[in-house]
Amino acid sequence: MSQPLIVAITGATGVIYGVELLRVLKALDQPTHLILSEAAGLNFAIETPYTLEDVRALADVVYNNKDVGAAVASGSFRTRGMIVAPCTIKTLSAIANSFTYNLVVRAADVQLKEGRKLVLMVRETPLHKGHLELMTRAADCGAVILPPMPAFYHQPKTIMDLIHQSIGKALDQVGVEHDLFRRWSGHGKAAAQGQHTQAVQPAQAAPPALPSKH
Repeated sequence: MSQPLIVAITGATGVIYGVELLRVLKALDQPTHLILSEAAGLNFAIETPYTLEDVRALADVVYNNKDVGAAVASGSFRTRGMIVAPCTIKTLSAIANSFTYNLVVRAADVQLKEGRKLVLMVRETPLHKGHLELMTRAADCGAVILPPMPAFYHQPKTIMDLIHQSIGKALDQVGVEHDLFRRWSGHGKAAAQGQHTQAVQPAQAAPPALPSKH
């Protein structure tokens, strides 16, 4: 079995990115270790039909964000990397300044010091200079700054198509193979014809259904 991928979901809008990321990874049999910030649970109720229990059930291991002695807090615990989806500016700031006050930030700091991939799906707009400087500082430490900015070359038909494209870009960074969106293959005649014949859907990674909310 492959090394686990750490997934953190913080309290920014867009928690669906983290939920869909977990669903896809479960369908791909990629082990996941999940950390939820305290504010993330509030956003599940505001933005999705899923409960905290629904989301926790998608991960192989779930940690308390206050447990800074958890396995993922140590560099000796080997992982595939970490994706924070979505990432609040507060979390970005803590990571950029090595202020490891909770497990999300400590686990992220571990990825950086061990030279592993850390992908931050920062969810804020517009961005002032302070935000940009934090992104630069985190990038200088080795983080990948990957805001969930939608692309349209794959001809998305639904909001989920846009979400899956952003998730797919994050998975590319940590080396997880997927088929979540049609990749760009050029703009010639053959490529244009291919746009009408190639399905734009995650055929090999269709996410499992979550339990219905009661």
